[in-house]
Amino acid sequence: PLVVLTLGVAVGAMQLPQFGTTVQVVEVYASVTDARGEPLRGLSQDQFTVREDGVIQAVSTFAEGEFPLSVAVGVDRSWSMAGERLEVAKAGARTLLEELRPGDQALVVAIGSAVETVAPLSLDRAGQTAAVHRLDPWSTTALHDAVIAAIDRVQAGSGRRALVLFSDSTDRYSRADAGAVLEHARGADVMVYPVALGRERSALFAELAVLTGGRSFQATDRGEVTTAARTIARELRTQ
Repeated sequence: PLVVLTLGVAVGAMQLPQFGTTVQVVEVYASVTDARGEPLRGLSQDQFTVREDGVIQAVSTFAEGEFPLSVAVGVDRSWSMAGERLEVAKAGARTLLEELRPGDQALVVAIGSAVETVAPLSLDRAGQTAAVHRLDPWSTTALHDAVIAAIDRVQAGSGRRALVLFSDSTDRYSRADAGAVLEHARGADVMVYPVALGRERSALFAELAVLTGGRSFQATDRGEVTTAARTIARELRTQ
């Protein structure tokens, strides 16, 4: 559901008691799932309460439905991902792209020692899928820098914006540290959905998901990464 809050701000002048009012619209996206992780539909406005610093806020608009979506798909192609792990990441990325609606925009970011946009933000699903298919192992992992860059690049998209990241979650040689990544994500309007490939997961992945309203996943094979990708796409569609 989309919840819109209307906040009033009073401004006083130095000498004459003049007052002005501005209206700020804040969009709050929520995903509600049952115990199995399946989305709950048909919820109404009176079933939601929004608080800021403990104070209940007035909800001016409530909507559940199909909203425009822009997704950055980040694929870690570093040497630590070489072999089956990279193929699993590519399978997850392709599944996610296939699950998006025709009107959803997407871009594909390849992550190595540099961050490369291999498919720009567009509706060209065939071109995006082909770009994922062509990815080969290359260089080290500037994962922190990649997250920051991908957030910036998808920010130009319309509607809800999300970053879905497929990586073993190991960073090497980034200029930015984990704190800088979290601070950048905090100032952006992009939900982050990290998918950790392998049996280890960086604490940063869980923190990014909680901070931005996304979810983090862990996958060790193609079946698990495919399930994660489909879950993410379904969740993005039912907010």
